[in-house]
Amino acid sequence: MNVGRAKEIVDSADLINVTYDGTPVIIQHVDEKTMMARVYSKSEPEVEKDVPVINLIED
Repeated sequence: MNVGRAKEIVDSADLINVTYDGTPVIIQHVDEKTMMARVYSKSEPEVEKDVPVINLIED
């Protein structure tokens, strides 16, 4: 995924299915400079992590 699309998903009112490493995630924030996204998994919302935007997959 590219940074622009990740930002669109964050700003969208719709729930858009995104996965990271095969796990469904919610994108909280996108950092354009580092090209990293702060995400958490739907099954473990208390566990947040920063991941490369390029590794996010839109279903």
